[in-house]
Amino acid sequence: MERISQEIKDMSIKSLESTFNKLTNAVNSMTAKGSNTTLVEKRKNAVKVGLESLKGTWNGEEFSYGQDVILTTTEVLQCVIPSIEKQLAKAKEGSSQKTLNEHRITALKLAIESLENRLK
Repeated sequence: MERISQEIKDMSIKSLESTFNKLTNAVNSMTAKGSNTTLVEKRKNAVKVGLESLKGTWNGEEFSYGQDVILTTTEVLQCVIPSIEKQLAKAKEGSSQKTLNEHRITALKLAIESLENRLK
């Protein structure tokens, strides 16, 4: 991975932690309502693996997922980015929603890069 500032690293980890928490809450809420949680669970698990990959790459934390999980995670994360980009296009300049989504896209792209590097 190219050199990344500590500020971007910290922001990316916080963004993915926030996304993971948001998805966990969504799963819990959907489960309580009896809704299908398959897609949200898949995204939540992918964000978790992506987050652990970044922490492993940048902080030396353990990362113990195999090639199949890495490939699936990469695919899921790549599929999430277009929907966030659509939200970003609709967000008002300078709004907290725009900033949040910009950070989320950066974090997801870095997580994907980190995962792809593990396949080399």
